[in-house]
Amino acid sequence: MKVAYVHAIGGASGDMLLASMVDAGLKKSALEKVVESLSVSGVKIQTSSSRRGGADGTHVDIELDRNAQVSRSWLDFINIVSESDLSESVKSLSSEIFQLIGQAEGAVHETEPDHVQLHELGTLDTLVDVVGVVAGLEFMGIEKLFCSALPTGSGVVRSQHGLLPVPAPATSKILAITGAPSYPPPTNIPTTGEMLTPTGAAILGTIAEFQSPTMRIEQSGFGMGTRNPESFPNLLTFTIGELISNVQNPELLLLETNIDDTTGEILGYVQEKLFEIGAKDVWFTPIQMKKNRPAVLLSALVSGSQKEIAAKFLFAETSTLGIRVRSVDRLEAERKIENFHSSLGEVDVKIKILDGEVLAVSPEYEDCKRIALEKSIPLVKVFATIQSESHALVN
Repeated sequence: MKVAYVHAIGGASGDMLLASMVDAGLKKSALEKVVESLSVSGVKIQTSSSRRGGADGTHVDIELDRNAQVSRSWLDFINIVSESDLSESVKSLSSEIFQLIGQAEGAVHETEPDHVQLHELGTLDTLVDVVGVVAGLEFMGIEKLFCSALPTGSGVVRSQHGLLPVPAPATSKILAITGAPSYPPPTNIPTTGEMLTPTGAAILGTIAEFQSPTMRIEQSGFGMGTRNPESFPNLLTFTIGELISNVQNPELLLLETNIDDTTGEILGYVQEKLFEIGAKDVWFTPIQMKKNRPAVLLSALVSGSQKEIAAKFLFAETSTLGIRVRSVDRLEAERKIENFHSSLGEVDVKIKILDGEVLAVSPEYEDCKRIALEKSIPLVKVFATIQSESHALVN
């Protein structure tokens, strides 16, 4: 499987991601084709060689003429994308990112997402950054994107609302929604300013897995930011290679704790929130504790980067006084989500793949539930119909 790994050592933004991909081999003409497909005018993509510290890489600048600098909403961006001739997967993933930005801005401004004004994020460079990265991954044949934890920066950043703390409120909200791991810079270096933009956080929080893959490196590139501070290199790396093994990150951890005095309602809430944090699986096992008291063994499978936040949450929300932690390996079949046009409507289906062979196709529950409710059809019949029709994807 062809994968890529983003190391956001000196920050992450939409233009830095684009620049790293160009430096790793993505053609500028491919990005220009994206702009053409979006049918927007007044946009010009400039690429240039640049140096940060001792590293040489590429800087990308999205230039907008005066007419193109009008602020748009995230719904405007989705409409522009939906009317383009880009692939359905690029349209779907790009729209998901814009929806996330709208959701975060709505939460920050305490308003409905549909009424959000994006201000700085509403100009066409945001549109090109998001769609350019998503389409660029498709152009380059990248099947899965991995990423390091994200540096937030320190100090303040200037916006149309005035000075804002770093990370900016929208960035913080995106990190909270996606569960993407982040960290502040060391205290022994000067104030860095903004290192992670809302656009960068939204792109990576939506499409990346925050793990370090074992891969055979084929090529890499450096994407340069707009600043060149002495205290850190304002760049990120984009490394492309072949995933070597289906054995997952050795930092995959199993958290376990025995609980005998927490209500079922709280445990249901705990499971839901652990999944939101990013747990790969959460389950309960009935057990007996001292004095034959019935109890529950709570188990959660999390990545190493999620251990502290998951443990802190368990201590806060349950009666547990201790959590067992052990490393586990997991063999995992490849999976991907594709949009499928069934006789009942459009649904997402999960495709299970092993060694390049499709083994099974399974419709997504929420889409089947929606169809069942809209069409007053038994859910079991919706599942059976779509399962049967999507069987052709296996062959």
